[in-house]
Amino acid sequence: MGESGIIATFERGTREGEPVVNGIPMLIVWALGLVVVGHVLLTRTRFGNWIFAAGGDAEAARNSGVPVNRVKISMFMFTAFCATVFAACQVMEFGSAGADRGLLKEFEAIIAVVIGGALLTGGYGSVIGAALGALIFGVVQQGLFFAGVESSLFRVFLGVILLFAVILNTYIRRIITGER
Repeated sequence: MGESGIIATFERGTREGEPVVNGIPMLIVWALGLVVVGHVLLTRTRFGNWIFAAGGDAEAARNSGVPVNRVKISMFMFTAFCATVFAACQVMEFGSAGADRGLLKEFEAIIAVVIGGALLTGGYGSVIGAALGALIFGVVQQGLFFAGVESSLFRVFLGVILLFAVILNTYIRRIITGER
């Protein structure tokens, strides 16, 4: 397919939720774009380095000149912004606001990033790992749904995954730091 064919494909599918590229939903395109932006921010900028430093050892980061309090407040503000955007998207998609629509999403996010390799103690992880963890989590969630597993058992499954992730995180942290 020549360059004009690719451009025509992009131009054709941009209306009302249609795929940008035939066969790929717009949600996937946005997710990949956000993963790339997040990866570049965390690995190629000073602020990304500050985020890792503030999450790993706040006192050492503070002694190195990192404005830890400002970084943490900025990250909390960004988290609140993301939650607001998510809520607005949910309201636009469903046409109403449901108080239980975001129930356990923070729990699922923690599980996804831990599956992706981030340490619960902070200072180690990657956006690509978190994205792969979210993909794995989503595939398992859909598999359980299609297998007919009850929703209450899915919550138990989430708890087991988180418990396993905490144990694995502790083990990995001890290996990395050389603790016994």
